Amino acid sequence: MPGAARTAPHLTGTVGTDVLVIGAGLAGLHVATLLARQGHDVILADRRTTLAGAIRTTGIFVRRTLDDFPLPDEHLGPPIRRVLLYPPGLRRPVSLVSDRDEYRVGDMAGLYQASAATAAEAGVRIVLGTRYTGRRDGTFHLTGRDGPAAVRARFVVGADGARSTVARDLGLDRNRQLLVGAEEVFEVPPNGEPPTFHCVLDPSIAPGYLAWVVHDGRHAHVGTAGYADRFPEGLRRALERFSASAPGLSGVNRPETVERRGGPIPVGGVLRRISCAGGLLVGDAAGAVSPLTAGGLDPCLRLSELAASVLDDALKGRAEALEHYSGAGLRAAFRGRLSLRRGLSQVRTPAATAAAFTLLRTPPGRAAAGRILFGDRSFPGHPAAPRLHTAHR
Repeated sequence: MPGAARTAPHLTGTVGTDVLVIGAGLAGLHVATLLARQGHDVILADRRTTLAGAIRTTGIFVRRTLDDFPLPDEHLGPPIRRVLLYPPGLRRPVSLVSDRDEYRVGDMAGLYQASAATAAEAGVRIVLGTRYTGRRDGTFHLTGRDGPAAVRARFVVGADGARSTVARDLGLDRNRQLLVGAEEVFEVPPNGEPPTFHCVLDPSIAPGYLAWVVHDGRHAHVGTAGYADRFPEGLRRALERFSASAPGLSGVNRPETVERRGGPIPVGGVLRRISCAGGLLVGDAAGAVSPLTAGGLDPCLRLSELAASVLDDALKGRAEALEHYSGAGLRAAFRGRLSLRRGLSQVRTPAATAAAFTLLRTPPGRAAAGRILFGDRSFPGHPAAPRLHTAHR
């Protein structure tokens, strides 16, 4: 891919840089690109040898993200306006249809590669197949295909996922409330139905969360998630059981799975302490995921813009800027969703879920569901964060 060749395949010995970013998901790629465009030297390291592999996110982008960020259209599936909510037993789903395009599912391999090419063009030095091994004596240590390397960075960015090692080494907060999820993706022919997001609320297959099928006429995404200790037969077995009778796939002759995705999902809200004098956290590492819906792509991009703005100020001599990068204020905007998360986590039986559907079928219940699924709210912005989007178009 053009631009992708600007990597640093021979990172050995001791190297200096302004910012070391650990993790090349969307959050890490975005913050690295924005900083490089501000003229800073940035090294971005990821343990994967290719960004097309080991994908953890379902790749569902909501309307606010699609409106505000120039994601490459060729890596997005058809727009989705229709959501069906199913109780246990899959009978009498509640249908919600928006008059706007609400969701699109990303080809995450393509999006990561396009974002990496954009980062490289901005001047980011990308090193793949390189594992972060810790901080010692003020130096950040990496191990790659060419052996160990030590990086002396003015700041480090932890974009290394829900169980961030960078957070541990910087003495920052770490995620404690986690779901685990798994998803299979395969190609499907058009079925004559509008693109639909099928959501199944059944604690026997998705304890504390939901199972889903996204059928957009090109691909089907079939997945489930929940609290790890509540899967009596394990997550994979729960996914197999759900997939065998999942809605929206009637008559589909399933080919081999194109892709498998999965991993931990933080749902405790933005962590309070996400920065210190040595660096900061973004994306899942910062807990930047909606506690209720577990959506993290919109928060990761928005928080990355704030992180880039703060680090740009700090690199220009305003070290106090890091003090303003705090999750405490952001958490206040999530009080309602945190309360709903606690309520959902207590639903443990199909009977309780079925009873909740009695309310969901009423006009107030449908209106509340519509606000959650189709609402205009997104991850809280911040006046200090300028619009510094990564341009793909």
